[in-house]
Amino acid sequence: MVKAIFPGTFDPIHFGHIDIANRAADIFDELVVAVYDRPLKKLLFSPEERIQLTRDSFKDKKNIIVMGYSTLTVEFAKSIGAKVIVRGLRVFSDFEHEFRMALANRRLEKEIEVFALITSEEHTFLSSTTVREIAALGGDVSTMVPPHVAKALRDEMNLIGDTNRMNHHSSLRD
Repeated sequence: MVKAIFPGTFDPIHFGHIDIANRAADIFDELVVAVYDRPLKKLLFSPEERIQLTRDSFKDKKNIIVMGYSTLTVEFAKSIGAKVIVRGLRVFSDFEHEFRMALANRRLEKEIEVFALITSEEHTFLSSTTVREIAALGGDVSTMVPPHVAKALRDEMNLIGDTNRMNHHSSLRD
C-alpha cells in the first residue's frame, strides 16, 4: 500500500486543489490532504476552519483523509508512513518553486519522493489568493470553490467588513 500526502495551506481549498487530490487518490492507495497550520503568511481562515472546509470537500472520497500538521512536511509524511508528497503545477513559475522544494525535501528525507501533477487546463488560473481577492471584492467564486467554501467566504467577508479587509492576505503559492 502506498500512502501519499498532498500538503498545503488550503486557504481556502478550491477546485484546482480538489482536482489534484482526486487524481492523486486515483493513483495512490491512500491520500492524506495535509493542512499546514503554521505558514509564514497570514491566512483568512483558522487551521480548524481550513481542515473542516477541506474535510467537507472530500467527505465522499473513501481513500482521502484530511489532517492538520505543523512540522516540516517530510517529517509529517514520515510520521504517518507516507512515501510520496503530491504537488500540483499550474504555471512555469510553479515548477521552479516546487523543484527547489523537492530538492530541499530530498536533502532532509531521501526516502520520500515528490510526485507532481499538472493541473487541469480549466484550473490554471486558480489560486487561493485569487479566490480570496475575488470574494473580498464581492465577486462570484461559485465556479472556483465548492458551495460550502463559497458560503464560508461570504460569511468571513461579512465578518471582516469593508474596511481594510485585504491587508492580511497572503500572496501566491497556495
